[in-house]
Amino acid sequence: MPMRIALIQMDSVVGDLAHNAQAILAHAVAASKNGAQIAVTPELSLVGYPPRDLLLRSGFTHASADAANHLAKQLAQNGAGDLALIVGLPWHIDNQSTVIFNACVVLRGGKIECVYTKRLLPHYDVFDEARYFAQGSEPIVIDVAGEKVGILICEDFWKGADVDESGGYQIDPLTQTVRSGAKVIIVPSASPFFLGKQSRRLDLIARAAASHKISIASVNAVGANDDFVFDGGSCILHPDGTGSFAKRFGEEVLVVDCTATSMQPANMPPDEELAHAVTSAIRGYVGKTGHHGVLLGLSGGIDSALVAALAVAALGPKNVRGVSMPGPFSSEESRTDAMDSAKRLGMKPPDVLSINDAYRLMGANISLAAEVSGITDENLQSRLRGLTLMTLSNATGALVLSTGNKSEFAVGYATLYGDMCGGMAPLGDLLKTQVFSVARWLNANPSALGFSSPPIPQSSLTKPPSAELRPNQTDQDSLPEYSVLDQIVSGWVDDEKSAEEITQTTGLDRALVARWTAAIDRAQYKRNQAPIIPKLSARAFGPGRRMPLAMRCRLVDDSSDV
Repeated sequence: MPMRIALIQMDSVVGDLAHNAQAILAHAVAASKNGAQIAVTPELSLVGYPPRDLLLRSGFTHASADAANHLAKQLAQNGAGDLALIVGLPWHIDNQSTVIFNACVVLRGGKIECVYTKRLLPHYDVFDEARYFAQGSEPIVIDVAGEKVGILICEDFWKGADVDESGGYQIDPLTQTVRSGAKVIIVPSASPFFLGKQSRRLDLIARAAASHKISIASVNAVGANDDFVFDGGSCILHPDGTGSFAKRFGEEVLVVDCTATSMQPANMPPDEELAHAVTSAIRGYVGKTGHHGVLLGLSGGIDSALVAALAVAALGPKNVRGVSMPGPFSSEESRTDAMDSAKRLGMKPPDVLSINDAYRLMGANISLAAEVSGITDENLQSRLRGLTLMTLSNATGALVLSTGNKSEFAVGYATLYGDMCGGMAPLGDLLKTQVFSVARWLNANPSALGFSSPPIPQSSLTKPPSAELRPNQTDQDSLPEYSVLDQIVSGWVDDEKSAEEITQTTGLDRALVARWTAAIDRAQYKRNQAPIIPKLSARAFGPGRRMPLAMRCRLVDDSSDV
């Protein structure tokens, strides 16, 4: 009879040992009652991923070991003592050691039966595991219902190939574990989402299963912690390419016979992936930080309309508050679109808090010391709106969502302490062209996020983007068309190409490319003060892109007089 396995795809709260342990216990007991002989949780499931410098806090890692021991006893007390439960946690070899490993413990028979320590520690992009963990050294194979089961933790299996990284590793833990006798490989992961990553994961698993003639079970986290989003997609694949699959972007305990197969999962369109990822990011951050809902400026534009829609999908309309802040150049159409956006989403009508009086007073007052005109005048309006939102946040406990997108953040088309105010910028890793694409997809597929009708006003989709900070302003008064600008941003940021390479691959004017790549570098100081940006692409603004602020780096082929 084939081994029965439970893939526990769960959302851990970083640092909350009691909450995570109780969730693991409940899932494991249910899986045992459903006939599972082995159950697997994601990487570092007991402490949440990424724990970052929490690992350095005195007593924390030892407390996680105590929680694991207690969890083993609770399993036995609740009738699941025969279940082999794999739980991820930071681990000390002994109580006197200060060396920490990224580990998995196997809980069975009321105790910790054995420990596997992660062997490959990623140190690229958003990962910095070598800062905290020592490298493990030995493969491990356990017996479950007569089956030889090997354990690898995340990078031990992926080796960076899931993110197009070579990794530079000198060892191959998968091959070593198979040579140690494993016929089934278990891979607990906390693999952060970015667009297109899941198809790459499935391809890697399928090729490895076929090559080694083994079954591979990959268990990934879901939810969001800080700037990380986890999309689940746990699965077990067999050498012939068949398998069983958990859902994306949601908790699930998938209990199947190790040899069971099902239909291949349907491919999720890119816009749907991005919509679910942003929704998960908002829900995770707001829920885990204890804020009382969110608020945002509703301008009638596409960015605020999409942020509002995704926030409502994440939190419900009662927990999303819109604020309309008309200024001296706000159009009636924009005010109408803001009202329409709230109505479509089932929100209360937005609060209307004009900045006109404050704008006149501040302008007159500051003009005594300096001229207020041009960009200074525009920034004053934006900062008054930021001040309004942050004051409301202070008074209500609601988190401000910034509505800026990646294109704007890239070139500095955003005002510090103005429209950049907030605790999170949900669209900060979406190019403007992607914002429009996701919004159109959502209007065409409203039920995918729980809406009964298109949630984005048509006018917000069709009118020229504008900050309305001067008469008849549009974004393209200051920027290239977004279809052009986004090619430059993508080439310079996502692909790390030179200006010359971008020019050659896009056919864009050389001087135009040089001007806007320089603008991206100059705006780094703004991005360092930006709200948290959920990672949606392979190269997001944030911990994975650590650019210097005070620098002069214009390579020879990037030089320009522009």
